[in-house]
Amino acid sequence: MDYSIINDIIKSSKNILIISHINPDGDTLGSMCGLYCAIKDNFKKSCEMLAISKIPSVYEFLPNILQVKQPEDIDKSREYDLVINVDVASLDRICDAKILFDKAKKTINFDHHKTNNSYGEINLINADASSTGEVLYYFMKEQGWKINLDTANCLYTAILTDTGSFRFNNTKPETLNAAADLVEIGVDPTDVYKKVYESDSKTLVMFQAYCISKAEFLDNDKIAYTIVYKKDMERFGANEECMEGLTEKLRAIVTTRVAFVAKEMKSGATKFSMRSKFVDVAEICEVFGGGGHRFAAGCTIKAHPEDAVKKILKEIKKREI
Repeated sequence: MDYSIINDIIKSSKNILIISHINPDGDTLGSMCGLYCAIKDNFKKSCEMLAISKIPSVYEFLPNILQVKQPEDIDKSREYDLVINVDVASLDRICDAKILFDKAKKTINFDHHKTNNSYGEINLINADASSTGEVLYYFMKEQGWKINLDTANCLYTAILTDTGSFRFNNTKPETLNAAADLVEIGVDPTDVYKKVYESDSKTLVMFQAYCISKAEFLDNDKIAYTIVYKKDMERFGANEECMEGLTEKLRAIVTTRVAFVAKEMKSGATKFSMRSKFVDVAEICEVFGGGGHRFAAGCTIKAHPEDAVKKILKEIKKREI
């Protein structure tokens, strides 16, 4: 497809909404704010941004993040000329905002998840890219868009966070080339790293230490997991932000092949965050209606934690680890 059509659609759209996924991370927020900055700079028009749930405080440094609206701030009956989803693997990841996507005159889907089923009218999905931030960078470059420092900082944050600071195996030459170009524009890698990775609260550190201390290990320590109950969150006064990076800490153990965190939800269901060094965890999560990347995925099972963990372990043990 000739993606220059996206330029034409943006130019002709009078009102545009950009949506990030629920429980937003650095990639979806960096991509959303980066696209917002780029549209404003290249087309001299503003648009709206919508985050489905609370934005983690660690990302408050992103340019224009204060312009992001919450669902209660948006008129659900409105018909937008254009709605753009960024880093949204499936439409259920935007919850009630799906009505805005469905009613829009035009829709665009920017993503890098291999499980994305191309649900938009226009879909720019590159499963080989490290992040949606990388997808957007190369799109903007190929289309000749100007990338100012605000846009660069946003896209760099998106790439940095989804590669685990360039540690994960989704870091490829194209990824590093994109990051280098953004640094050339003026991004300060040390500054962004400190803001993202050296801004943890005491609550987060103590809560995660507790969760790790009660981790379970199976199959000669190849499987590592911990269950986070509602009472654990309440005990520490922890929020969703405190879950960030917890699964990665379990995967970092030298013997671990598969790691997961099972979080008890208010609804009684259990939400899983899975990470692996060798096993395709996206395949496991797809069994339960979830998805993601080969070595980083998630799903929700409508069962209490102990029963849900048994189901996940059964699927893991069907595979060679």
